Amino acid sequence: MTRTGFDAKRNRDGTSRPGAYQHLAEEFTARVQALQDAGELVDPRAARLERLKKENAELRDRVSRRDKELAKPAKFRVMAISRLAAQYDEIERLRTLPTRQTEAGDVVTPLASRVRDAPYGPCS
Repeated sequence: MTRTGFDAKRNRDGTSRPGAYQHLAEEFTARVQALQDAGELVDPRAARLERLKKENAELRDRVSRRDKELAKPAKFRVMAISRLAAQYDEIERLRTLPTRQTEAGDVVTPLASRVRDAPYGPCS
């Protein structure tokens, strides 16, 4: 059924005659108006705008939460790298110390140097 069946028709003399399904169109508009007056049905455009605003707010919240979650590993990575650098500096400092005895009588031996005399793997 086409939309034109719901509208009133005009005769050639200018008088109006009802469309084939005009009673259904009038019933539909009356129901929609009653629902809107009761507050159960809102304007579809306004409902869509509200839905989109709500969806937009939810998406912004999700992005904000995801950004915070992604910042945690980056912060951990920075801390881990700085700790490794500090440990490396301490190891290098200990490697350069000569063999000596401490006040408690413990012997501190130097760590092996990083340079090896022989290459790894089979010699060719």
